[in-house]
Amino acid sequence: MYLTTARKKELFKTYGGSESNTGSAEGQIALFTERILHLSEHVRHNRNDRFTQRSLVTLVGKRRRMLDYLKEVDIERYRAIVQKLGLRK
Repeated sequence: MYLTTARKKELFKTYGGSESNTGSAEGQIALFTERILHLSEHVRHNRNDRFTQRSLVTLVGKRRRMLDYLKEVDIERYRAIVQKLGLRK
C-alpha cells in the first residue's frame, strides 16, 4: 500500500506534534493531502476510473472542511499548515 504505518506516523510526527496525536487537525490535513496527491496521480493515468474521481472529490471536501474549522479556531495554525503543505488559499 502507498501509505504505510511508518509513513502515517512520520506525517503525524511532523505536522501533528507526535506520532500518537492522530486527532490533531494539522495531522489529519497532512494525511488527507498525502492521499489526495496519490489519488490525483492515479486519476491522471486512469481517466475513466470514476470511483476514484469521486473519492478524490470527497477527500478534497473533507480537507477543505478541516481547513475551514482550523481557520475558525486558530488562524495562526491555519496559516502555518497551509504554508508547510504548500496549499492554495
